[in-house]
Amino acid sequence: MTQVAELDDGVSELARAWARVRANLRRSAGARVFDQWLAPVTLASEDDTVDVRLTLPTAFATNWVKSHYADRLLHEFRAVLPGVRSVAIDTATRAGGPVVLTAPVPAAPVAPVPLAAPVISAAVSERPSLDPRLTFERFVVDASNMVALNAAQALAAPGVVRFSPLFIHGGTGQGKTHLMNAIAHRFLADHPQARVMLMSAERFMFEFVAAMRARDTFAFKAKLRSCDLLLIDDLQFIAGKDVTQDEFFHTVNEIMAAGKRLVIAADRAPQALDGIEPRILGRLGSGLVVDIRPSSLELRRTILTRRVAEMPDVRVPEAVLDLLAERISSSIRELEGALTRVTAYAMLTGQTIDLEFATQTLGDMLRGHQRRVTIDQIQKLVCDHFELKPLDLLSARRARAVARPRQIAMYLAKRLTTRSLPEIGRKFGGRDHSTVIHAVRRIEALRDSDREVDQAVHMLLGQLGA
Repeated sequence: MTQVAELDDGVSELARAWARVRANLRRSAGARVFDQWLAPVTLASEDDTVDVRLTLPTAFATNWVKSHYADRLLHEFRAVLPGVRSVAIDTATRAGGPVVLTAPVPAAPVAPVPLAAPVISAAVSERPSLDPRLTFERFVVDASNMVALNAAQALAAPGVVRFSPLFIHGGTGQGKTHLMNAIAHRFLADHPQARVMLMSAERFMFEFVAAMRARDTFAFKAKLRSCDLLLIDDLQFIAGKDVTQDEFFHTVNEIMAAGKRLVIAADRAPQALDGIEPRILGRLGSGLVVDIRPSSLELRRTILTRRVAEMPDVRVPEAVLDLLAERISSSIRELEGALTRVTAYAMLTGQTIDLEFATQTLGDMLRGHQRRVTIDQIQKLVCDHFELKPLDLLSARRARAVARPRQIAMYLAKRLTTRSLPEIGRKFGGRDHSTVIHAVRRIEALRDSDREVDQAVHMLLGQLGA
C-alpha cells in the first residue's frame, strides 16, 4: 500500500482530499441531501490513497449511498487524488470485509420491473401526516363508490399488486381523500417500515419550485422516488405548469418502473383534465381509472347515522338527520361538517338538538343548498295530498283531519323555507310564532312514532324536491 504523506500541520493528504470531496459533494448534492445522507459518511482509511474505505453507521444508509453516490464518490476522489483505484463503502458495525466499488462498468440492459411487493428498508421511514379518522372501516359504501373502494383495498393489500397507478376521480368532498388516507393507513399497518408519502399536487409544485430555487432538486427527487407508496391528490392543480409537469412525469415513470404503488386523485377523469400533458395522461390511463359518483340520499343518510352512532352521548332526532341529508347533497365532507357543527353548538350552549335548533345553527349553509320552495307551494301540495281546500289550512278549525295537515304544512315551511316563525304564522291565517313552534315539534315527535305521518311527510318532501 502507498503510505500517505503527512503535511506540516499533521493532517494527511488523504484527510485533506476527503475534506475537499465533502465540500464538493455538499455543493453539488445540496445541503439537504448532504446533511441527511452524506454527512454521516466517515473516512475509515488511514494510510491508503489507492483503495479508499468509507463507512456509515447503518446498513440502510450504506445501501442508499452506494446506490446513489458510489460512482460520484469515486469520481470526486480521483479528481483530487488521481491515483485512487477504488472506493469501498461499508457499514461500520458490520463484520467482514467491505464491498469494493471499482470504476464504472457499462450496465447491461435491464428488463422492465414487474409490479411487486415493496422492498422495505430496515429503518423506519418518516410517517406521512394522515387523518386517523379516514380509514376503510369508516368509509360508507354503496353503488356510487363501491368500485373505487374495492380498487383502493386491492392496491393497499400486501403482495404483488395487479395495477398501478390507481387513478380516482370524483367531485369535491365525495371521498377521494378519504380513500387515499385509508390506503396509506392499511399499507403502513402491513408494512410498518415502508416509505409512504401523501401530498397534494399543489404541495408537489410548491416543494419542487422551492427545491429549484435552493438548487437542491436532487433531494426532492430522491425523497419522492424512494417511496414504496406515493399518493398525490388534486392533480388538476398542476394544469398548465409545464416545469412541474415535467418533473411529475419523470417521478411517475420512476415509481412505475420500480414496481412501486402510485395513487393519483383528481376532480375529473384523465381525458377530461385540461392543461395536463398528453404523456402524463397516457401514463395515468395505463393503470386503473375508477370514479366516485355523486352520493345518493340513502348514502348520505347512512353516513349521518353511522357518525351519530360514533357519538353515544349525543342524540340527534331523525328529522334533523333527514334535513341534513336532503339539503346538503353536493359534498360528503360538508355534510359531516354540518353534523359536527350542530352537535358542537348543542354541547357548547347546552341546548337540545331539534329541527329549529339545527335550522338556526346551519342557516347560511342550508340557505346555500336549498331549492326555492315557497309556502304557497307547500300549502297547495298538502291540500292536494289530504284532499283539503286552501282555506282549510287558514281557518280556525281544530278537527284532526284539518289540524294535522296544517301542522305538517307548517313543519315543511319551517324546514324548507327561510321564512321566520312569525312570517310562517301569518301565512297560516295570522297564527303566532308559538303555534308554529308547537306544530314543528309535534310533527317531529310523530315522525318517530306514527308511521302514517312519517310516510306523508316523506312523500311531500319528495314532491317538493327536498
